[in-house]
Amino acid sequence: MIIICNRQDLLKAVGTVSKAVSIRTTMPILEDILLEAGGETLTLLGNDLELGIQTSIDAVVKEEGSIAVNARMFSEIIRRLPDEDVKLSTGSDSHNMTIDCARSTFTVATLPGDDFPRLPEVASEHQIMISQMVLRDMIGQTIFSIAPENSGRPILTGELMDVRDGYLYLVAVDGFRISMRRTKVQSDQNFKVTVPGKALTEINKILETEEDSVATISFTGKHALFTMNNTIVLTRLLEGQFLNYQRNLSMDFSSKVIVDKQELLDSVDRAALISRESKNSPIRLDIQDKTMLITSNAENGTAHEEVPIELEGNGLTIAFNPKYYLDALKAVSDEKIEILYSSALTPCIIQATEGEDYKYFILPIRLHN
Repeated sequence: MIIICNRQDLLKAVGTVSKAVSIRTTMPILEDILLEAGGETLTLLGNDLELGIQTSIDAVVKEEGSIAVNARMFSEIIRRLPDEDVKLSTGSDSHNMTIDCARSTFTVATLPGDDFPRLPEVASEHQIMISQMVLRDMIGQTIFSIAPENSGRPILTGELMDVRDGYLYLVAVDGFRISMRRTKVQSDQNFKVTVPGKALTEINKILETEEDSVATISFTGKHALFTMNNTIVLTRLLEGQFLNYQRNLSMDFSSKVIVDKQELLDSVDRAALISRESKNSPIRLDIQDKTMLITSNAENGTAHEEVPIELEGNGLTIAFNPKYYLDALKAVSDEKIEILYSSALTPCIIQATEGEDYKYFILPIRLHN
């Protein structure tokens, strides 16, 4: 293999596929990335057998071929090279690769490309297309609600992709809150899959922000394949029964608060400065006719904030983990939001004043007087 390519393009591509490289493995080749040259393209692949990322860049291919090289070492070398074209060349035995750039030369050990596990063929059962910008926003506005890896509930470490009645619902649950975003898609089929949070986090870094960029997502019984321009991400799906989020998001509520989102966010953020010093100190919301009083009390001090509101229904006093409340408010882009309440012991829902494109369901904390 002999190729010449742009260093910046190569560095970006290596960074992209390295997200799927295994850190701890009994198969040393999974610590590598595959470099495969053909036509006018250099294709790079990282694959830990759960998540695979493949991307390609333009290259002058003087001799086709493929090799596997240690991802960490290769990335560090390319990062430190001068910003000039890079030449990669291997001998006939594929045991070494020479990296030339300006006056720098490296020789690194490699493995034959044939030994590297390729991505499996995916026979699509379902497929949707979605704006990359919209998908990027949807992931960013929900991913914070997935359960941690050590939660003991593997299915909740991913997000549900629920395609139903012409909408894609993206849902994350961690046992204390539910985050849901939806958007219209072209699909005459209804189906549900659960995509690992790790995969969605990496996909979110790849997605573009241009309005005309489209992502194609193909689903099988075990995999989801995301195609974004010259990059594809293949991930295994999580197995198990996801929470029935629809039942929770369709609860009856007796009170509705309409409030300026940014004003509420700023006030809760300031009040949380006190509660952050004490892990068990919630923020307290006293909802009255035209005002929401936000207070926080801890050993090191107190905070008091007032926010004007419009209230429909009865007032109440309720408390929340400030982080959960702030995460939801930060994810909302609308200027005005509505918050639904029933009692001090039942969840609230933060949502748009019109439409149902997002909902945030948050469990309260019991107040001890």
